[in-house]
Amino acid sequence: MEKTTISATKYGMTGKFRAKPGEAEKLAAILLEASRQVSVVKGIRLYAVGRDPKDENVIHVMEIWDSKEDHDQSLTLPETRALISQAMPLIDGKPEGVALEMVGGLGVD
Repeated sequence: MEKTTISATKYGMTGKFRAKPGEAEKLAAILLEASRQVSVVKGIRLYAVGRDPKDENVIHVMEIWDSKEDHDQSLTLPETRALISQAMPLIDGKPEGVALEMVGGLGVD
């Protein structure tokens, strides 16, 4: 059987943020504002924010971009930097995340 190679088509990121007790709503609001702000940025395909139903202090973000460069460029924008500054004091510990090479699927292609 021939091995099939699947090439990455997009850049993806998952993020997991643990809010300090009592700060999850504020953190979620900031991340939702980030989704509105990046909606007009070059290369964004998806920026979704979700809460963990098993832990009220955990917020997840899923991002899909045309390229890692587009994602990295978005982090340099003054609006993005301002939201990061607002969010960091609300986060308990270091955010976790995984970079993904998106190979396709509904909403990716």
